[in-house]
Amino acid sequence: MSAPRLLLLDNIDSFTFMLADTLRVAGAEVAVEFTTPASVKDNAAFCLDNGIHVVVGATGLSAGDLDELRAVAEANAVNCFVAPNFAIGAVLMMRFAAEAASHFAVAEIIERHHERKLDAPSGTALRTAELMNKARSERWDTPSGGEESLAGARGGDSDGVRVHSVRTPGSVAHQEVILGSAGQTLTIRHDSLDRASFMPGVIMAIKKVGSLDSLTVGLEHLLDL
Repeated sequence: MSAPRLLLLDNIDSFTFMLADTLRVAGAEVAVEFTTPASVKDNAAFCLDNGIHVVVGATGLSAGDLDELRAVAEANAVNCFVAPNFAIGAVLMMRFAAEAASHFAVAEIIERHHERKLDAPSGTALRTAELMNKARSERWDTPSGGEESLAGARGGDSDGVRVHSVRTPGSVAHQEVILGSAGQTLTIRHDSLDRASFMPGVIMAIKKVGSLDSLTVGLEHLLDL
């Protein structure tokens, strides 16, 4: 099978000036969307409307946005793939955290990214918490009470999983999941030290997006294909 022809969208706030005829003449089969939370939905919908599969790496899509993109993809017989993180190690970290979730009473996530990241918490942290919550039949025994002498010190709350965001120069993408029960803790950590770590996952998604169903969220769905 020949490699799909690509349209790469990176650091572009809007590309609606690109006519559909131009896209068709270019023969783009897959668009890779790595812009910003403010533009990602419109960009992805534009490509889908013009019969182009989309691989989305930009964060900021809400559940409602995903429903809209699914509808657009279905209407145009193309597919949209969305991944909060394309590093295969990060996806395995999320899978391991979900597997451990039912065996511990408390879980917290600490994510760290570079200072230019526009959203907090990261899509990876939110996806990790979502997968961990789905894996549990009981609510977390998250410690309550006490008083924050500094507002926000306990982080955000994602259905019982506390999430903390750090933004520092010199960072790329880093996350720790800390799970605890009486007498023990388990820490699952992943570090992307270079953006090259994302490329194997991006290439995997480009190759497989055409064989998926309308909308797929999470690189974990591609690991076993």
